[in-house]
Amino acid sequence: MAKIRVILACGDYDRTRPLIDGLIPTPGLDLTVIALPSGERHTRFVRNWEFDVCELQIAQYLGLKSRGAPITAIPAFLHRRFNHSCVMVRVNSDIARPEDLRGRRVGVHGHFNPIALWVRGLLQHEFNLPPSEIHWVADVSDDMPGWAPPSWLKIERAPAGQKMQELLKAGEIDAQILSDSGADAATMNIAVRRLWPNYREVETDYYRRTGIFPIRHLVVIKNEILERHPGLATDLVRLFEDAKQHAYKYWSDHRRSSLAWFGAEQEEEHALFGPDPWPYSVEKNQIALETLLDYAYEQGLTERRLDIAEIFASATTAG
Repeated sequence: MAKIRVILACGDYDRTRPLIDGLIPTPGLDLTVIALPSGERHTRFVRNWEFDVCELQIAQYLGLKSRGAPITAIPAFLHRRFNHSCVMVRVNSDIARPEDLRGRRVGVHGHFNPIALWVRGLLQHEFNLPPSEIHWVADVSDDMPGWAPPSWLKIERAPAGQKMQELLKAGEIDAQILSDSGADAATMNIAVRRLWPNYREVETDYYRRTGIFPIRHLVVIKNEILERHPGLATDLVRLFEDAKQHAYKYWSDHRRSSLAWFGAEQEEEHALFGPDPWPYSVEKNQIALETLLDYAYEQGLTERRLDIAEIFASATTAG
């Protein structure tokens, strides 16, 4: 029987590197893995449906799915992160509490940015600060055909070519919601500070109270591929699980990290999350997923409140 040819685009992480390097057997599949940075990957997929399978940020996926996009997700959550650390204000700002953002100008990458989705929900449900009471400034446009901002949403585009960091330093916005990793983190300096300086303690408390380890990205498959090969969804979940377990095993040898207290960090996280902090199943992510679907509808990303069963391939929703 001929193998199913599949082109997968995803990020280069420890949990995907075994697939990128071909270390994981892929029986029945002729799998090509293309490692791409998030911005390029998302744009190429959403505008051209360029890949068969793609890691996509979840807020964008929910918006597309609610508008009939020909794609369906599987519960492989390749990128997740807590978000309190991503809220920045000027170092000399009088903003001391989340409630102080009421009426302020806050920068985001876009309304469909997953970090912004999580933070807006956090502000509304934990601090009684709905997104309608903040003036939002986006430094990129949203790739969301057919979407118009809801009437309550105050959002404007930043001047062309200007990024949030520049606007914050110039005093044109009061705060920003920005990724805390990679190149974005390198831009932080004495001009800005985190709204939650003890963010690790705050995020740990958030997880203990809610059970939510926020999901930012998942994996989607073009429907035309699923229709031809309905077993592909479960095959891919298994491959991503195998790759993740390979990464877990690799890092179980603490000598492989250059961090002095890497083992202590692992022990602390295992005590909090258990042995599998990144579960690839609907059941083990039920709370986070239901919360996301609530937030997406409340914030006008989706035209109605979606159900979990309609966003994932049916074969992957049990157990």
